[in-house]
Amino acid sequence: MSDTNTTEVDVRGPRFAAWVTTAVLVTVLLIAEVSPTGAAALLAVQAVVFAIGTAWGPRRHPYGLLFAKLVAPRLGPATEREPVAPLRFAQLVGLVFAVIGVAGFALAPLLGLIATAAALVAAFLNAAFGICLGCQLYPLVARLRPSSA
Repeated sequence: MSDTNTTEVDVRGPRFAAWVTTAVLVTVLLIAEVSPTGAAALLAVQAVVFAIGTAWGPRRHPYGLLFAKLVAPRLGPATEREPVAPLRFAQLVGLVFAVIGVAGFALAPLLGLIATAAALVAAFLNAAFGICLGCQLYPLVARLRPSSA
C-alpha cells in the first residue's frame, strides 16, 4: 500500500525515525570536530534519507522500514495516527538543512555546523517531545500554494 493511498501513519514510526536522525546528526557534529569531510559525507547520506522520505513518505523511508520490520511487531496496535503530507514536508525541510550543511562543510564549516545543529534541534524535538517543526509549518506553506480550482 502506498502513502498516496493511505493518509495517516502510526505516530511511533516518525518518532522512531526522529530518534535515529538525532543519533546520526549528533554523530555528524562529533565527526566535524576532526573531519569536516567525514561529517559532510555522513550528512550527505542523511540527506538521501530525507530525500527518500520526501519523495515516498514515511512507509518507504529507510528508518520507517526499520520501524516496521523491527520495532512495530513488538508493540501493541497504534492508538494515535498522524497525516502523511506534513511528515513528507518535514522531511523536505530536513533535506534543505542537510544540503545546506553538506555545502557548508565543503565551503564554510561553520555553516555546516549551524545547519546540522538546526536539523538536530528539529529532530530531537520530534523524537523526545513529539513536536514536529516541519509539520507545524506545513499548514502555513499549504495555504501559500495556489489552489488548483
